Amino acid sequence: MSNLNIGIIIGSTRDARVGRQAAEYVYNIASKRDDLNFEIIDLKDYPLPFFNEAAPNGTLEVNDPIGKEWQAKIESLDGYIFIVAEYNGGIPGVLKNALDYTFTEWARKPAAYFAYGSLGGSRAVQQLRLVCNELHMAALRNAVYLQGVDFFSVMFGEKKIEECTYLEPLTIDMLDHLAWWTKTLKEGRDQIV
Repeated sequence: MSNLNIGIIIGSTRDARVGRQAAEYVYNIASKRDDLNFEIIDLKDYPLPFFNEAAPNGTLEVNDPIGKEWQAKIESLDGYIFIVAEYNGGIPGVLKNALDYTFTEWARKPAAYFAYGSLGGSRAVQQLRLVCNELHMAALRNAVYLQGVDFFSVMFGEKKIEECTYLEPLTIDMLDHLAWWTKTLKEGRDQIV
């Protein structure tokens, strides 16, 4: 089996976001692996309008051209790492909107999480797991959380994520689980087709 493709999805489009730095941090660790291919996917590159399609469940075609590009990108991947910020106890609206534009493209693929916020983004991950389950993804238990003083230090430019040395073994553990689930689910999907 050739290497499978994982999208590291930056789930916030704010100018003042930690998401780009977090995605690059995860990518730098992940790209040392030789069993999976990784790419950063920035929702800023997919400026989707608010979801207003006839059916989000794959029974009808999406009409929006950016929505079609987004669907094709998600379809091309075998698994996902969501870089998720916590906004007011939940996921960013732009991420939920992007999830709504797709349905069958996510099915039977794993989802992992690297979150950040004052509580580490834990509430956003819990909410995102529910959405991922509804989209038939396998939501992984092992997530990574940048929180508290470390989060605020990174957000205000006083510290880089790499300086939070406890995050690397957690990220490697998450990636190990993601690799197993990605391979297992790909084999399962191949048997169904």
